[in-house]
Amino acid sequence: MGSSLAGDLTIVNAAVFDGRSAELTDGPVHVSGGVVVQVGGAAGAAERVIDARGGTVVPGLIDAHFHAYGVSLSLLEIESAPLSYLALAGGRRLAAALGRGFTTVRDVAGGDPGLAKAIAQGLVRSPRYLYTGPALTQTGGHGDPRPGDQDLCACGSHTGEIVDGVDPLRRAVRDRFRRGAHAIKIMTSGGVVSLTDPIRVPQYSPEEVRAVTAEASRRGSYVAAHAYSPEAIVHSVENGVRSIEHGNLLDRPAAKLMAEHGAFLVPTLATYDAMDRRGEDLGLGPISRAKNAEVLEAGRRAVEIARAAGVRIGFGTDLMGALDDEQLNGLRLQVEVEGVLEALRSATSVNADLIGRPDLGRVEPGAVADLVILDGDPFADPSVLWAGPERRTVIQAGSVTAPL
Repeated sequence: MGSSLAGDLTIVNAAVFDGRSAELTDGPVHVSGGVVVQVGGAAGAAERVIDARGGTVVPGLIDAHFHAYGVSLSLLEIESAPLSYLALAGGRRLAAALGRGFTTVRDVAGGDPGLAKAIAQGLVRSPRYLYTGPALTQTGGHGDPRPGDQDLCACGSHTGEIVDGVDPLRRAVRDRFRRGAHAIKIMTSGGVVSLTDPIRVPQYSPEEVRAVTAEASRRGSYVAAHAYSPEAIVHSVENGVRSIEHGNLLDRPAAKLMAEHGAFLVPTLATYDAMDRRGEDLGLGPISRAKNAEVLEAGRRAVEIARAAGVRIGFGTDLMGALDDEQLNGLRLQVEVEGVLEALRSATSVNADLIGRPDLGRVEPGAVADLVILDGDPFADPSVLWAGPERRTVIQAGSVTAPL
């Protein structure tokens, strides 16, 4: 995943955001063997020294709702495409994400051992890649790409697989873990780009959701649920789901329940903003545009409601098709709602806790040296967070990956 420039590394003339603290600290940052060994103190000698020129070192960003195979706004187009094409296109999407400073992504509807193996062998430049395999969807649910007026086979199962019933769901979960899945994704409400499912109606029965969460728990893993409405969120959390994706229509009682159960919210503000501005030009149909309008502004309020209830809030983007270039814009939108500190925490240490990797999302001794050097102070000038890749240096496990 990294370049050939690994080894001891020191970053000088930099302030440091450690992933949690409200105040920046002074560098330098010392890296050895791909791990942060010291923050502050004398610069010392290292194989490589990077002069940050007064910039800020932040932890490598984590996008907890990414879709490598999400090459189109049409689910049917994705599911009917050859997997070889999706993997090649997905590799380009992953490389671009790494260049923006996202050193880890959680792919919550797609990915497979082949893509993961190619990344591990260095065939694809990519963030650290955690995948769920195709999301589980009920017949006619979000993830079922078939229009209601056409009898088609949704045979691809690249980003979503139609599985109904407790026992088939158990088998599907077990097979995902056999194939190296990090976690399990399940659709428990309707969605924007699917055509036949109302957004608010909960999907899957309680017994079906519990079968999925019980299998994941036995593997020491967890379940992430696509859920918009309070009804779907309560349905998910009460039956063992740990990570609520989107959650745009969240209300106070549902947020209180999430906090009581320790569930995370992963808002995806970028995708609704991008689809509102660009969706029609990219072929997003009228049904999907109407659904997007329903959840667009509500997403911001959901973040505020979740924060007030004490819910831990992560960061995701959910960008499909050509909209993947809006990834950094997601940071701007979350900063507008939460401020710089909470938005940065969400995209670093909170997401690291969500995925069970406390060695990521932090700049402290013992943490993996996934780092981004920004060319300014994000607290003084937040725009450096979403400025282009040319204004940042990306380091993954101690290796400089961008710019090369």
